[in-house]
Amino acid sequence: MEPSFAHQLLNTGVAKRLIPCLDVKDGRTVKGVNFVDLRDAGDPVELAWQYSRQEADELVFLDITATHEKRKTTVDMVKAVARNVNIPFTIGGGIHEISDADILLNAGADKISINSAAVRNPTLIDELANAFGIQFVVVAIDTKYIDGKNYVHLNGGRIKTDIITEEWIKEVESRGAGEILLTSMDHDGTKNGFDCTLLRTVNQTLSIPIIASGGAGSQQHFVDVFTQTQVDAALAASVFHYGEIRIPELKEELRTHGIEVR
Repeated sequence: MEPSFAHQLLNTGVAKRLIPCLDVKDGRTVKGVNFVDLRDAGDPVELAWQYSRQEADELVFLDITATHEKRKTTVDMVKAVARNVNIPFTIGGGIHEISDADILLNAGADKISINSAAVRNPTLIDELANAFGIQFVVVAIDTKYIDGKNYVHLNGGRIKTDIITEEWIKEVESRGAGEILLTSMDHDGTKNGFDCTLLRTVNQTLSIPIIASGGAGSQQHFVDVFTQTQVDAALAASVFHYGEIRIPELKEELRTHGIEVR
């Protein structure tokens, strides 16, 4: 399948998406700064229900310690979320093979997200895309700027690789990923804005959608990321979880800047 067609397939409209991200640890939603100092942000199923009512476009759930602790994402949580929300949601964490993804999709998830497992076994991307279709496969990438280059990091940002982020992104697309969730570890949790420079550079080379992640702190940051980088979606956690930004008001603000939202 040609990437351009994939892009067409995954983007039936030009409307931008707003996506709350729920990092889950031990059954609770948590949030930190630069991937550390985690604090409790509430029950993931309850938060998902609230976001569904706020008209979030999608949700992302990441079991942030599943890979690190060698355990699977809880299927019970996926089933509970599927019962309580009426918007698409992606689940990630501890997915290493086709059967892991199959279980989560059957439990009610709309898409699955892989990160460390994809780097360690790139053919997993091909296998998932072939088994389920590219529209179900999101590849999450955690990147950090070190000595003038962007490097891919694994296991919730704990392990630096020698892989250049921009090169990995191109390989991910060629292997059949339907979407990329790109998180700047330097910006994550800082509330200083998205990494628009990196996002703009990467987005110019891709045909598949990018979800911008890391750094949202104000409504203006969302305006900036959409107008400056043309990404398809923006993801945030703490500003949504703690009520600093409400999605209905954010959508109104984006509309005033001529940005089409759902």
